[in-house]
Amino acid sequence: MEKTAEQPLVRWPPQGEARVPYRVFAEDEIYRAEQAKIFQGDTWNYVALEVELVNAGDFKSTFIGNTPVIVVRESDGEIYAFENRCAHRGALICIENRGTASEFQCVYHAWTYDRKGNLVGVAFEKGVRGQGGMPDSFCKEHHGPRKLRVATLAGLVFASLSEDVPPLEEYLGDDIVGKINRVLFKPLEVIGRFTQVLPNNWKLYAENVRDTYHASLLHLFFTTFNITRLSQAGGVVISESGAHHASASVKTPETTSSTDTAYDAHRSSRDGYRLHDASMLASQDEIGDGIHVQILSVFPGFVLQQIQNCLAVRQIVPRGADSMDLHWTYIGFADDTPELREMRLKQSNLVGPAGYVSMEDGAIGNFVQRGIAGAHDMESVIELGGFEAKTQDFRATESSIRGFWKAYRAYMEV
Repeated sequence: MEKTAEQPLVRWPPQGEARVPYRVFAEDEIYRAEQAKIFQGDTWNYVALEVELVNAGDFKSTFIGNTPVIVVRESDGEIYAFENRCAHRGALICIENRGTASEFQCVYHAWTYDRKGNLVGVAFEKGVRGQGGMPDSFCKEHHGPRKLRVATLAGLVFASLSEDVPPLEEYLGDDIVGKINRVLFKPLEVIGRFTQVLPNNWKLYAENVRDTYHASLLHLFFTTFNITRLSQAGGVVISESGAHHASASVKTPETTSSTDTAYDAHRSSRDGYRLHDASMLASQDEIGDGIHVQILSVFPGFVLQQIQNCLAVRQIVPRGADSMDLHWTYIGFADDTPELREMRLKQSNLVGPAGYVSMEDGAIGNFVQRGIAGAHDMESVIELGGFEAKTQDFRATESSIRGFWKAYRAYMEV
């Protein structure tokens, strides 16, 4: 039953975004409402890289929330997206992950769609030998999957089911657009892909990528090998709505592993540990600004990663109140030298389900999911760095997590 304005899906604590009710990570009713209000609402959702859709007919099947969609390049050079749902009986139109097609045909009853999502063919529309078939009133133009708005930026493709969402760059804001362009400043090339299944609510991962607090405490590899520490220079940039963020880390001589004492009181590094092959720690400042780690998020489910020279995009795909898929696409630049490409591939061992760094991220969400099982009427505490969701020039803060919840509450009206 739908909740009324007087009876919201969840009552938020009076402390605002500094508290998050655990029930938002657990209830099916909330998960269903998120699909309508967020993923199918006034948001832009990452769906592809332009480099995955180079030629006419190149397509990719993916998701916006739990809604399957097809993204395809047409012969006019434009990219189109439409729901991956046959207008006849609701089956998937396309069952391949990617490929090249002149048209799409549902395997169930062979209804056919062009690359713009228009229904162009109905099997036995006129019947057989003058019998059966669709009624005279049937009009193909009146049937078809929902079509999406499409926008591109720096080689990224976003789509929306909303007619009211503002233009993409306005949605992101100048600061976030600048941070995307900072990393994706040349033509891209895909160098690897995988999908990671995570046994936790999608918002726990959305929190995690905005959480600068945990990065050098949970991930011992980061501090042991001085890749990123909170004592390094940097900060977090947060969009005005709170929805999007970019955190950055910059090494300085004062925060090398031999002189930085900020972590002495924490069991967050392994003194004396060495890599048998330390070449994966070698890096180039190819952007030229000294930022060696930048993690950027776009609400609701996109992440752009620069960890030294390891570049990747991540797509959050909810699968239920307590499960999600995480699609990783590793990227390089088309003009990478062989040496730089090898460096990127070696550094890719830092992240992913077995990565030296983010292996822990694949487990911690489920630790939370299990930990809150009997505490749905309680809430988490998110006060590091204050109570607001604003840009800060330090990273010992949970400001960007509060920003996520600020945006979430606005979309969900809670």
